[in-house]
Amino acid sequence: MSFERLAPEQHDTLDEAPEPAENPRLIGHSDVTITLAAAYKAGKLPHALMLCGPAGIGKATLAFHLAYHLLKNPDGNRAPETLVVPDPASGLYRQIAMGAHPSVLHLTRPMNDRTKAFKSVVTVDEIRKVGQFLSMTSHDGGYRVVIVDPADDMNTNAANALLKNLEEPPARTIFVLIVHAPGSLLPTIRSRCQVLRLAPLGERDLMTVLDAIGQGTPDDAAQRAALAERAGGSARAAILLTQYGGLEIAAALEKLVSTGRVDLASAYKLAETVAGRDQAIPFETFNRHALELLSAAASSSAIAGDLGRAKLLSDTWQDAQRAISETETYNLDKKQHALTMIDRLNSAMRM
Repeated sequence: MSFERLAPEQHDTLDEAPEPAENPRLIGHSDVTITLAAAYKAGKLPHALMLCGPAGIGKATLAFHLAYHLLKNPDGNRAPETLVVPDPASGLYRQIAMGAHPSVLHLTRPMNDRTKAFKSVVTVDEIRKVGQFLSMTSHDGGYRVVIVDPADDMNTNAANALLKNLEEPPARTIFVLIVHAPGSLLPTIRSRCQVLRLAPLGERDLMTVLDAIGQGTPDDAAQRAALAERAGGSARAAILLTQYGGLEIAAALEKLVSTGRVDLASAYKLAETVAGRDQAIPFETFNRHALELLSAAASSSAIAGDLGRAKLLSDTWQDAQRAISETETYNLDKKQHALTMIDRLNSAMRM
């Protein structure tokens, strides 16, 4: 897919892929889009939605398509029965994509003005923008759309600030929370949203997405199936695996934790590979796969009835997630983090 980059750079931008705000194609999730279009047409669109599912399956793209649909069709009674496809030639599409439309507020991790790097959380200052946004008269009397992407990244203060906005939202306002792990949010936030769960993309839809953005797909059917399985139905994960050395990183990590002992030379080589300068995406891939290994092992133990081991692995997953967050938040030594993670995985797998 050849596209003109319109959207501002985000903390998770991939050079080869369009941002959700500028992506005119939404692959899959037809059941959810039909539900939302029908609710709007019937005047029953909730004031807050929580779009849940793994990262990289199209949740944020759906949120922007919904915003386009609402603003393109201000009279819900006359709106189409399916979400309209954004027209890249239209002014509405370009305004939304550039983050310049007065009726769409996109909140995500902000840039740190001092370090010129993106912060590791959605801050309370970002959420406070909602108050000013809602205090202004809505554009053309239509809907105002607040998209929090991802809501998982809100810190405690930000989450509490958002909760106040969700309690008494103005008419014709909708909050759309992009959520990878619903359990990470305050129960009071979840209770104020209609939860819509989006399934991982099937192999055919995943390959369609990759082809649409010019990534290409394996020619061999077995390789396509293997890529879809390893990516977990996530287009983002598939891109990381195929374009950023993700397959090699995953294979190296799996080899290190499968031997029962730490191969120090290989561990240091992998740590240096993922922790070097300008290696943010390989570092993200390393951490994501480490968590996946722990999660898979915990699930297998639970299925086998070994609940004690499952609990230990689950606790290790929590510790690993906390270590990842602290490394990003406090800019800790990434090489040391990677080595510690490898050692943590080896110890966990020997439990």
